[in-house]
Order: sequence, then C-alpha cells, then structure tokens
Amino acid sequence: MATSDLDAQRRILNRLRRARGQLDAVITAAERGGSCRGVVTQLAAVSSALDRAGFAIISTAMKDCIADPAGTNRKDDITAEELEKLFLTLA
Repeated sequence: MATSDLDAQRRILNRLRRARGQLDAVITAAERGGSCRGVVTQLAAVSSALDRAGFAIISTAMKDCIADPAGTNRKDDITAEELEKLFLTLA
C-alpha cells in the first residue's frame, strides 16, 4: 500500500472516530434531557462528519480508479458506475 493510501486511510479513520465521539455526545445529551437545539446541533455535526468521511472514501476510490483504470491492483472491483451511485447516495 502506498504512503498516500495509508495517509488517506488514517485521515478517514480519524474522521470516523471523531464522528463516533460526537455521536456519543448526542446520545449522552439525549439521555440527560438536553435541549432540542443542542441535541439537533450535535446530531447535524455527526451527520456532516459522516458525510465527509464517506466522500473521502469515495474520493480515494476514484483516485485508485484513475491510477489503475484496468483495476489490476485494486482491493475491490468497483466500477466507475458503482462509484457514481455511491457518491449520489451521499449527495
């Protein structure tokens, strides 16, 4: 795995861990009867963090497709059409 791939994976995992921490805060706030505004604001932050992680995953896969159009060195056999569908699920 190339260094850039490892960096991308590290950044994605960090985003997901941050989102998990934010979600834990939302759950705690909801359990403690936090204000509607506070809970929804935190929930929006979680949603945004997850979206950013999803886009980063798709972006990395797209870079892999460009670097290896034949797909000979990729982990999965995802096609450009499948990437487009995945992207649209987040949009």
